[in-house]
Amino acid sequence: MAPLLNGYSNGVSRHLPEDPSIFEARFSDIPAQIDIPVTGLDAEEAVEVNLEELLDDSTELCQLLEQEGVGKHYWMVIALAYAKQAKVDHAIEILSKGLGTLNRGNPKEKLGPLSLTCWLYLWKSREAPRVVPDGQPAGETKLKDYYLQAATGSLNEASRINPAFPPLFLARGVLYLLRASLQPPSKATAPGAPDISDRLETLRQSIKCFEDALRVSSGRNMMAIMGRARAYFSLGKYAEALEGYQDVLTKVPHFQDPDPRIGVGCCLWQLGHKDEAREAWERALELNPDSKIANILLGLFYIHDSSHYATTDPAFGPIYKKAMTVYTQKAFKLDKELPLTCATFGSYFMMRKSWATVDSLARKAIELTDVNAVASDGWYLLARKEHYQDRPDLSRANDYYQKADLARGGGDKGYLPARFGLVQIQILQRDYDGAKFRLEKIIQQSKSIEAMMILGALYAEDVFRSQAGGIKEDKSAEVKKATTLLEAVRLAWKDPQKKLTPDSSVLVYLARLYETEHPDKALQCLQQVEQMTINDMPDKEPPDGVEADEAWMAKLREQLSPQLLNDIGCLQYHMEKYDQAREFFQTALSACVKAGEKDEGIDTDALVTTISYNLARTYEAAGQLDEAKQVYEGLLARHDDYTDARTRLAYIALRQNPQEDGPKAMQALYETDSSNLEVRSLFGWFLSKSKRRAANIAEDQEQRHYKHTLQHYDKHDRYSLTGMGNLYLTTAREMRRDTDQDKDKRRKTYEKAVEFYDKALQLDPRNAYAAQGIAIALVEDRKDLTAAVQLFSKIRDTVKDPSVYINLGHVFAELKQYSRSIESYEAALAHNRASDPQILACLGRVWLLKGKLDKSPSAMKTSLSYSQRALAIAPSQIHFQFNIAFVQIQLAQLLYTLPESQRTLEDVIKASEGLEEAIDSFGEIAQSKNPPYPRHDIEQRANMGRNTMRRQLERAIQSQREYEEKNAAKLAEARELREAEIRRREEERRRVAEQQEEERRKIREERDKMAQASRELAEKRTEEEKRREEAEYTTDSAGERVKRSKRKKAAAAKRKKRGGEDNNSGSETEVGDDAEGAKKSSSRRRKKARSTEPNSAIDDSDGEGAAAAAPKGKKKRKRLATRKGGGKESTFKSQELVVDSDSDDDAAAPPPAATQTTNGGGDTVMRDADEDEDDEEEEDEGVRKPQPLSSRNRNARRIEDDDEDEDEEDEEEQQPSAKTTAEQHAEEESGVVASSFADNPHGDPVDESVGAAGDAGAKEVVGPADQL
Repeated sequence: MAPLLNGYSNGVSRHLPEDPSIFEARFSDIPAQIDIPVTGLDAEEAVEVNLEELLDDSTELCQLLEQEGVGKHYWMVIALAYAKQAKVDHAIEILSKGLGTLNRGNPKEKLGPLSLTCWLYLWKSREAPRVVPDGQPAGETKLKDYYLQAATGSLNEASRINPAFPPLFLARGVLYLLRASLQPPSKATAPGAPDISDRLETLRQSIKCFEDALRVSSGRNMMAIMGRARAYFSLGKYAEALEGYQDVLTKVPHFQDPDPRIGVGCCLWQLGHKDEAREAWERALELNPDSKIANILLGLFYIHDSSHYATTDPAFGPIYKKAMTVYTQKAFKLDKELPLTCATFGSYFMMRKSWATVDSLARKAIELTDVNAVASDGWYLLARKEHYQDRPDLSRANDYYQKADLARGGGDKGYLPARFGLVQIQILQRDYDGAKFRLEKIIQQSKSIEAMMILGALYAEDVFRSQAGGIKEDKSAEVKKATTLLEAVRLAWKDPQKKLTPDSSVLVYLARLYETEHPDKALQCLQQVEQMTINDMPDKEPPDGVEADEAWMAKLREQLSPQLLNDIGCLQYHMEKYDQAREFFQTALSACVKAGEKDEGIDTDALVTTISYNLARTYEAAGQLDEAKQVYEGLLARHDDYTDARTRLAYIALRQNPQEDGPKAMQALYETDSSNLEVRSLFGWFLSKSKRRAANIAEDQEQRHYKHTLQHYDKHDRYSLTGMGNLYLTTAREMRRDTDQDKDKRRKTYEKAVEFYDKALQLDPRNAYAAQGIAIALVEDRKDLTAAVQLFSKIRDTVKDPSVYINLGHVFAELKQYSRSIESYEAALAHNRASDPQILACLGRVWLLKGKLDKSPSAMKTSLSYSQRALAIAPSQIHFQFNIAFVQIQLAQLLYTLPESQRTLEDVIKASEGLEEAIDSFGEIAQSKNPPYPRHDIEQRANMGRNTMRRQLERAIQSQREYEEKNAAKLAEARELREAEIRRREEERRRVAEQQEEERRKIREERDKMAQASRELAEKRTEEEKRREEAEYTTDSAGERVKRSKRKKAAAAKRKKRGGEDNNSGSETEVGDDAEGAKKSSSRRRKKARSTEPNSAIDDSDGEGAAAAAPKGKKKRKRLATRKGGGKESTFKSQELVVDSDSDDDAAAPPPAATQTTNGGGDTVMRDADEDEDDEEEEDEGVRKPQPLSSRNRNARRIEDDDEDEDEEDEEEQQPSAKTTAEQHAEEESGVVASSFADNPHGDPVDESVGAAGDAGAKEVVGPADQL
């Protein structure tokens, strides 16, 4: 609803008196004393009763009134006097006795006392508690409901006497309002279902009663309007309620008790106009500084305003202090029993943990309020008090939270903070499922950020418990829900309107959730926590002269939590960023020292031990084995039983000296702690690298070790199970396949390996090594390449080990997907295996296969390059030498078979040279001790190259030389033609670019000229306007600028105008100034000048002599225009088109007032501006004003004639009202523009600045127009 515009909107009135004391207060009509007539005494004698000092015991006074049989007026006045002193019980007692004495008279005499009794009961209901106070018996306390029932009885008795008694309507409406306040709010119903709650029906009844009160009072009962507005407010119809409160202020601007401005502010608050609500309450406080309601509402406004800032924000303190000390405290001093003030102050004392004060204030708010929302706040304070104590009573807190929620309707309409408190109680009671369900309902209704935080944390904790307990249940759905909720919270922090403060716990949860699948995202979360912590440091800025570089950041990080720095370092370690990880671990060690200095209760030894071990592992991964060894030895010096450090030292010894010190260290470690599964796993790996292969797997030393571990230590040891699978897989790969029996035995061995891998996967579904073993078995045993690719692809996403990429390369090579196979092998090289000759040999093999398939010499050259690199790394491996020779043979065969157009002479010669090298290599390999193939086969291949292939290559060289010599001339000619074509195209592109640039330059120049013309035209227009104003204004005797005065003509002459004759047509155009043929006065002969050519400039003026001879008086010029070839009257009176005459008249000097331009078709356009001249100061010069040009080719001219002298009567009848210069100028502008549009066949306005410069048909303007 729009605010009123009559001065009383939003409770603000500019017409209210500054002194509010003129308003009548409650009980102001009660006299100070009353005279009670006494029977038997003189008529003038009576008993005087002082109504300002009434006795507490009214028995004697009531007996006097009963004995004297006074009328109802005396009873009611005395009762009101007691009520004025807040002795409502005495007032009700007096009225009850008065009603007893009135029973003997006319029943209608009882209507007034009964109505007053009803109002007093309603008053008592407002002050009575709504629930039994804590610690009092239920039967001794009269609640609100008791007084409402008593008021209902009085109202019903009065209604039986006269149901149409006007005061009863208002009383009944208020009764319904108070009754509705005790009824619970309606609960949520299904969408579209009608709300049939008792409270809703009661409020509707109250509205009907208030409307009846308005009807009987002809709309003058302001209290009825206020009551109806209050009922609308309770129904949530805030716009209708606002209209009612504003209606009261419109009709009675000085209305204050009750103040409708309070209602206006409350409605505006609910409608979202909080600043306007504050203005209404401030106006109410201005009129009544002791208004407790206005004070507490303004306090709540500033409390709400302070909630937009964090408690650490400097802006928070002043706003909150103003809310509590200026307004809330004053409201509490005015009335310590006001429920809203008690609830507000209760929240303040809650922060100070003054539990007794909180309990007292909360119970007052619950017991004394008529508003369900205030009662809800009271219950919520009690719940928080029980919840936040050191030993909370969770059952009582849960009960109070439920009451707070039900007081506002419960269900979907309940109190969100109370429901949030119920969630916290459920979490403390470990009812996680119930808490999740309630939080999901809250999020569906309100999108609460706090609810999303807790629900995300609950799902995350569920995932973490499952991981810690080794539960096999799939928790991917919980991970997704937790991540989605926490990321939504994180996104909400970026909204500046919400002003949310980031919570580091959300980022820590996200980091733990991302740790396994997305370590990069986890690292980002922890880095954000790090930056937030640094931003909160008081001394985060470097001192003067110190730059904020990495050294300064490292110094700041030393003040952070060591755990946070350690976590960041671990994530960087897993992302193989070893240098950054090392820096964070070192900083974490320094942070441990500072943390121990600040808090001696921190177990810094455990932190230092863990971080030091991580630092050593980083050194080890980076290849700095000596530094890692030094850290491990330092750990053992402090904790000699640290098995992990001893294990890593043994492994380093194996890597540095695998022949002597390594095995000794490994044997010593195994003897010291053979029961440790980590030690047994490392020892099994050592056996796999150093053992001798046994013909029977049962005799294998590594197999016995794993079997012993599974039987005696842990049958679910995943490393031993995977190791057993590897043993059976290797054994099956080397088994014979000659007979069916051998094949069946080999197949069973593969199945045995798969059984071990499958058992390991059951224990750990993320065991990528076991999954890789199954994939290898599928390829080698069943040739199921498709399933193997799927398995290896999944393993690749989990394990960043080169072996996965090598296996993928093998499978893709078998599937003849050579490009993907090459990608896999190269990915394996990139994982610190660049010098692995086996991977290089595999790449050489795949490039060879790709070259044979594509018949590509370049691919075979690449294969040869990889084979040579493998041999360079391992020169003792004879099979690498065989690979090189084999590739050279294959390259020679390919080049021999290719046509001449697909090879070059240089390639064939190099292939011949490579063939000779291959022949020599095959001879050496055949004479070696352990050739990779039978000697006979190798020698045969060498003989084939020496005999057959050598002659083939010789012929290929000869034919290739002849082909290239023959085609050399053709190639040179084609090359020249191609180069010439390229030069021609380049020249064409350059020429086109130059033309385009020239066109753009011309356009820029034209635009500059047009802009310059426009600027000059604008300057001239400004000058013309200035001259026009100088002509219209003069300076009076006082030196002030005033408009020139006009004098009326003395003679009663009429205007008469005659046009010239056209020599060519002989026609004469005569135009009068009046269509009715009014009397004409003597006229002046005008001189006309015309050009001898159609495009010449034509001027029309009166000449200086005529101007001097003209009588002094008012002059007026009108524009007459006559269109060539027609006599149609123009739309404007002062303008017609005049046909250009061919006759030669006397040429007169062009008057200064004439202005001419040329249009696009070469026509000349003239006009003379209308202006009034002063009698004392005649001016013949007009003001030139250029006008828009016409677009039609007509030889037309616009001329302006001066009026003849007019008599006084004609001037009074016909002369229009005086106009300002701007108005006259606007009329002239509109007239000319309209004519120009009429001449424009397209209906578009013509730009003046383009008319002369941009039109192709425009001609240069001559004559006076050159002055433009």
